[in-house]
Amino acid sequence: MEPALPEPEPLTALIQALRRLPGVGARSARRMAYHLLQRDVAGAEQLARALADAVHGLRHCPRCNGFTESEVCVTCANSKRDSSLLCIVETPADQNVIESSHGYRGLYYVLMGHLAPLEGVGPDDLQFDRVIRRATDGVVREVILATNFTAEGETTAHYLSEIFRARGLSVTRLARGVPAGSELEYVDAGTIAWALMERRST
Repeated sequence: MEPALPEPEPLTALIQALRRLPGVGARSARRMAYHLLQRDVAGAEQLARALADAVHGLRHCPRCNGFTESEVCVTCANSKRDSSLLCIVETPADQNVIESSHGYRGLYYVLMGHLAPLEGVGPDDLQFDRVIRRATDGVVREVILATNFTAEGETTAHYLSEIFRARGLSVTRLARGVPAGSELEYVDAGTIAWALMERRST
């Protein structure tokens, strides 16, 4: 719904920027913008600085594709992790959920998305060549496919499992303790830990 009165350009730009967030529509974006400008200017400035710092200060780890400030992220640089296990997730949020389960001590690769043919997202868009190189480095022995149990996550898992099995790797999938149609980010840590222990071959 458009406002009754024309809004200043900086306010319009802020609202449009907030609408880029997932699940935020025009009304919610406008409410956030007014809140920040009316009641929390210091918070607005903090948000602006934090966003700028994150955009300019973070990079993708060359090993796991997750976000890092350094050349290699802390997880990949940890010599105590089991480098023979590689868990493939869709997003950094999914990686955080698995870490919070305290049931996994291997390494990760973050796809930063999933295959979605109807939306035009294919293997090249997700740079699958990188994850294939990572998994076939001669050190990895088992690949755990921890993509979400959505149609897109299942498609992604199936596509990757075919590639990895053809290259002689052991490939497992999280057990169905994770509800079908769910996203890992919203699953409790106990369920994730159980799914990791009960993972199955694909």
